[in-house]
Amino acid sequence: MTEPAVCPLPTTRTHPLKAPTGLADIAAAGARRVTFPNGVESWLFTRYADVRMMLSDRRFTAWKDGDGPEMRPDESVVGIDRPGNMIIRDGAEHLRLRRPLARAFVVKRIEAMRPRIQEIVDQHLDAMERAGAPADLMSALCLPVPSLVIAELLGVPDGHLDLFQRTAKAMFGLFNPASEYEELSVELGAVIHEEMERKRAAGDVGDLLGVLANDTESNLDVEELLNLAIGLLVAGHETTSNFMGLFALTLLENPEQLELLHQDVSRVDAVVEELLRFTITIGAGGLVRRATEDVQVGDVLVREGEWVAASMYANFDEAMCPRGAALDLGGEQVPHVAFGFGPHQCLGQHLARVELQIMVRSLFTRFPALKLAEPAADLPYRTDTLTYGPARVPVVW
Repeated sequence: MTEPAVCPLPTTRTHPLKAPTGLADIAAAGARRVTFPNGVESWLFTRYADVRMMLSDRRFTAWKDGDGPEMRPDESVVGIDRPGNMIIRDGAEHLRLRRPLARAFVVKRIEAMRPRIQEIVDQHLDAMERAGAPADLMSALCLPVPSLVIAELLGVPDGHLDLFQRTAKAMFGLFNPASEYEELSVELGAVIHEEMERKRAAGDVGDLLGVLANDTESNLDVEELLNLAIGLLVAGHETTSNFMGLFALTLLENPEQLELLHQDVSRVDAVVEELLRFTITIGAGGLVRRATEDVQVGDVLVREGEWVAASMYANFDEAMCPRGAALDLGGEQVPHVAFGFGPHQCLGQHLARVELQIMVRSLFTRFPALKLAEPAADLPYRTDTLTYGPARVPVVW
């Protein structure tokens, strides 16, 4: 049988809240070779079992060596080999960088933050109500809340919210020159370095910067510490902000589903899990790996050196979720890979869940008559970044 021709990676959407056109066809086949925007070919896998296998099998490496598939024409800032970039590290080196950070994200510690996160959310909803309708949910709630929460977890002083967001935009942007991120990271690094020096001198381990500054077991040098902290700050709010914006749009565009939440707000945890499964915020290319030897993945024999991409469309795999691409907030919960899988699974996933649970419950309880001021299809979306989301979400109540 003739193998299908290599096709461009699907990136165009018929509706901003639907997956890119063409992914369903690839999903029907299970996998297909695609060309990324930078011209590099890769296998794109969409089956849930295949994606989990790829992301957990040590025969696939996260190391890109500067020549992997990218969503931008040149090398992604995220994939650059800089000290402390654990995204592209494997094995013992990845664990050395990840282990000190994991202490800040243990479930017990994140759960203890719920009252403070609720306070931050309430303050922003208070301000939104005082200002009156119409309001933009992105600037009023979705962007500032995750930024403030991750800053408090790390122990970064107040007043740098704009710098976090500009640095995140430069890091995840598809068309920003690398020099823009380098300039902003130097500025943000100076803020973090000053705070870490203060915590080291005081022996302060009350937050993550303090823990990192006083760490004597991991042999992390200053540059590694700074890059780890910068990465957490910008990544810690980027995906959560986009998720919340897309969650709000999805619920407001599906009033019959939103009514299920109104009827029983105590089910917000399950609602958030279904929204995580349904919402594809990671870019169309998914998570990229490279085979270090020949590996059988489902029906495909991946040869040593070939690139593979794990598509988040795996969350629609009907073998795992019979309802597939349909949103069902009243249905039984099913597993998903919204936060990845395996050794590189999102370190801050429990924090993101807690933030999303609190924001979803508080927003729709506080404003039960909330509705979009403009159709979701007419709004601007961030298609120039590695993560996908709305640029604004105008609402009235």
